[in-house]
Amino acid sequence: MVQAADAVLANRVEDIAKVRVLCVGDVMLDRYIYGSVERISPEAPIPVLRIQRESDMLGGAGNVLRNLLALGTEVCFLSVVGDDPAGREIQAIIAAEERVEPHVLTERARTTPIKTRYVAGQQQLLRADRETVAPISEALREDLIHLARSAAVEQSVVVLSDYDKGVLRQGVAGGVIAAARAAGRTVIVDPKGTDYSRYRGANVLTPNRRELAEATEMPVGTAEEIVQAARRLIGRLDLDALLVTRSQDGMTLVERGGAVHHLPAEAREVFDVSGAGDTVLAVFAAAVGAGFPLPDAARLGNVAAGLVVGKIGTAVAHSVELARALRAGEVGRGGIKTLPFAAALDRVQGWRQEGLTVGFTNGCFDLLHPGHIAMLKAARATCQRLVVGLNSDASVARLKGPNRPVQGEDARATVLASLADVDLVVIFGEDTPQTLIEALRPDVLVKGSDYTLDQVVGADFVQSTGGRVVLIDLVPGFSTTATVAKLAG
Repeated sequence: MVQAADAVLANRVEDIAKVRVLCVGDVMLDRYIYGSVERISPEAPIPVLRIQRESDMLGGAGNVLRNLLALGTEVCFLSVVGDDPAGREIQAIIAAEERVEPHVLTERARTTPIKTRYVAGQQQLLRADRETVAPISEALREDLIHLARSAAVEQSVVVLSDYDKGVLRQGVAGGVIAAARAAGRTVIVDPKGTDYSRYRGANVLTPNRRELAEATEMPVGTAEEIVQAARRLIGRLDLDALLVTRSQDGMTLVERGGAVHHLPAEAREVFDVSGAGDTVLAVFAAAVGAGFPLPDAARLGNVAAGLVVGKIGTAVAHSVELARALRAGEVGRGGIKTLPFAAALDRVQGWRQEGLTVGFTNGCFDLLHPGHIAMLKAARATCQRLVVGLNSDASVARLKGPNRPVQGEDARATVLASLADVDLVVIFGEDTPQTLIEALRPDVLVKGSDYTLDQVVGADFVQSTGGRVVLIDLVPGFSTTATVAKLAG
């Protein structure tokens, strides 16, 4: 059952896209090396990983940035990297984002943090870290605080993502907080370490259960103990609230006035908790920046966390996923089938991280008939996850004439998404799905046998990337065009 309050929140999720966020913290590179294990090494009792592919993405404060962008916000991003290949890659990734104002400074003597994860199937075998853990130079500290002071007045909210690698040490956290408060901006901090005095002046901290215990030296085994420890920290640092993430037990928001809100975990299936805290920080802070009350912002963060832990790897929660999860009252894995372009790419990437084969087919699917059903069933049999590219209303009108489609794109997507053989629906506005195919890089491209191989859009690309094209025999006697003509006559 969908709560009335959740339906109201869902209608306001789009307000988050209007938010501007200043994000400061330790950025790093998350590197995933995927492969398969077929034997044990003769040199030692360890698995031999046969490497198949590698993937790099932003980590640490960079993952907070990724989550903020998935919500549609604009971000001013401040951090420091080393003068090395990883640092330059991070700078290039961030510079390519249109909605980011990047200020990623370089320190020559610094090693950019890299977390390399070795993954076989769905199992992470090993994580190897390369990093410098030390305060940045005094000159860079002054530069960061100056940049924060200039940027804070133009932002809706300020976020500090502290991974304790050194960027926020030696007065940087305090300087950024002071700059934000002077500009009248709310400050949300994801803290690290045991000395939280450097966060004095912030509005809300978002520690996990273990971090709260270390910072207060108090027991946190029960909900009441968490509340007592949170109140101690709120009083010590003069905070407005503390949002404690409790893993499988959900989250607890404790406000300075005494109000306590326990939020049960939302995930139905937990596959990977990597980066879930970053998602909570990003969604909670963006919601506060959009004017949501703290309990509502915490609710959104909790739902978002339930979405990302149901994905493989360091994932993000897109605003459309968040809104639909609230409306449906269902956060379970794979429950939302119709997604926009960026969220669809994220979903497909997660499937690939699970080692699943991805198929793709496309069409107008106006007035779904038995021929469509048979084709989709046959297409799903060629792969483990099937993506359907659906022509938008404007695209259908250009291809079929001004009186088509009979059903709008939302209605057609809803019908397709209700089918068990369809795992994901993506609406595209072009006349052909070429761009979508190149972005998704399917393992299998499926079309009806009324096409020849040279007529299949995207066939050359899919084959060039190691995929295959399958032509499926159609069920005779069914045609949407013929049906429409019959109705008109």
